Amino acid sequence: MTSTSVLLRRLSGLMLSLAVLPAASHAATESVAPGKLTYGTAATFMPFEFMKEGKLTGFDIDLIAALSKEIKLTPAPMSMEFKGLIPALQGKRLDIINSAMYVNPTRAAQVDFVPYLKIGSRVVVAKGNPAKITGRDLSLCGKNIAVTLGGIEESQARADNKRCLDAKKDAINVMTFPAATDSAIAVAQGRADAEFLSTPGTVALFSEKAGLFEAVGPEFEADTHIAFAVRKGDAETKAQLEKGLQSLVKNGTYKQLIEKWNFPDSVAIY
Repeated sequence: MTSTSVLLRRLSGLMLSLAVLPAASHAATESVAPGKLTYGTAATFMPFEFMKEGKLTGFDIDLIAALSKEIKLTPAPMSMEFKGLIPALQGKRLDIINSAMYVNPTRAAQVDFVPYLKIGSRVVVAKGNPAKITGRDLSLCGKNIAVTLGGIEESQARADNKRCLDAKKDAINVMTFPAATDSAIAVAQGRADAEFLSTPGTVALFSEKAGLFEAVGPEFEADTHIAFAVRKGDAETKAQLEKGLQSLVKNGTYKQLIEKWNFPDSVAIY
């Protein structure tokens, strides 16, 4: 046999062995950037993720920094509009979504979740409650309600509008804004009669803008979970996040962050 024939046979064998190797090296669990945890966030939801003095800050930002350290990765944020987060994750531009994403069936069909908090919402009005709103009830009918575009608050307000129409009441004017802070400004200026805001967000708003707002009626949908999102079937990343969270719970960091951001004890799920 000639040396050329031997070489061809060896190359053929090598190609065959490569063909039967598992495809793990091309799996969806690969990081966008080696050694980093690239996460998408819409920095418009105080106190979870927002910009302060030009810097990305918030509970979620602190949490992902601590969690990344536990799993020995460097957090790498990518800011974008909330509506673009799931497409970016599915397109493998992100490893995870870290943006106080509310868990619901529609999103659960698109991504896998790792919950880390349980929260509710409040109806926030200007101090003195000029529109005489009594809570999330028919007193909202005919009023201007400010919500974050694409957030659960928009879904809640539109469901309330249907209840008003079913009760033969005036429709709710659902006013959508890019960020919860914009909704708050609309309420403060009298352009909106009320805002739907998460309970932790309400605490932060009252602290930041003392004396300008008040909450009316009880907290609602208080069993809503917020979570990190990973690509469907990305079991490796999901397990990493779960393991990191458990470490933060065990060493006390999870509780410390809840206290740092003045969240009520009811938000903890661990």
